[in-house]
Amino acid sequence: MAYDEITSETDGGITTITIDRPEVKNAFTERTLAELNDAIRAASEDDGVYALILTGAEDAFCAGADIRSMPDWKDGSKEDYAGFLWTAQNVVRQLRNAPMPTIAAVDGPAIGAGCDFALGCDLRVVSPDVLMRQGFVNVGLVPGDGGAWLLPKLIGESKAREYLLTGRDITADDVEELGLAVEIADDTIEAAESLAEELLSNPAPAVRMTKDLIDPSLSFEDYCERAIEYQWACVNDDEHAEAIQAFAERRDPEFDREYS
Repeated sequence: MAYDEITSETDGGITTITIDRPEVKNAFTERTLAELNDAIRAASEDDGVYALILTGAEDAFCAGADIRSMPDWKDGSKEDYAGFLWTAQNVVRQLRNAPMPTIAAVDGPAIGAGCDFALGCDLRVVSPDVLMRQGFVNVGLVPGDGGAWLLPKLIGESKAREYLLTGRDITADDVEELGLAVEIADDTIEAAESLAEELLSNPAPAVRMTKDLIDPSLSFEDYCERAIEYQWACVNDDEHAEAIQAFAERRDPEFDREYS
């Protein structure tokens, strides 16, 4: 798929996807959503990609939907609207289900579904002028892209209700207090790349399987069963063996990998 509204670049096992509509603070169209879904899918299917960074061009992450490009849904069908909403939901779904860790580099506003895209990533680095806002209630909508499911799990139900029901801004100070970000950095891309490199320094199978184990829907017993399978797979993995040997020899591990 040729991309017009995003860019996707892969280097050294790290794919960076950028929403590239800076003239509208990277607000998305239906085309943007299709391109995001395609790029995330392609990275997820590439065995040489070990981390994914999602960001926005220039001084914004994503200001939500570009309402100027949207049809008048009242003239359409529920099925048509469901199809549109599914494509936005699927960006979040793919970020959460991607085999590799996903990092949101959030500069400036992340509004509505743009906020959900950031929340859907495993980790976040944000700028001092970050502004995350659900904001759906302010325009008479409900959080349709995952926000009311994601935010309570990340910051607790009581605080999430505050932001979801009022549409209040989540500022950099709030992000730090709530533990929503790994780091507040002037250069979010540099910070995200540094974090991605740190992830790449660990055995990749263990990182990927650990991500899959972080599943609040699992019962403890189901978790234990899955952990047995994953732990056994790790025990028999070459990167585990190299990490153990490197630890014993007091050196950095050297993994025999193919990088895209």
